[in-house]
Amino acid sequence: MQLDPTELTPVINRLKRAQGQLTAVTRMLEEGQDCKDIVTQLAAVSKALDRAGFAIIATGLEQCLTQKDGSMDKKDLEKLFLSLA
Repeated sequence: MQLDPTELTPVINRLKRAQGQLTAVTRMLEEGQDCKDIVTQLAAVSKALDRAGFAIIATGLEQCLTQKDGSMDKKDLEKLFLSLA
């Protein structure tokens, strides 16, 4: 199933922010920053990635329900959803 990139603009933006946060986490580690601050930032990156994944799956579910192209069945979608759990 191909996703429409225009529908995923917010997801793309979220992933770009997460990429910047991850870069900051790496820099913090290299600079010997406080463990608590590093873990806090790493948790933020993780949450952003989870939300992006769920948004992608939600978009895919919506497309499956409206287009019925047959490229993904219920089991495939369930497997994608559970891969984020």
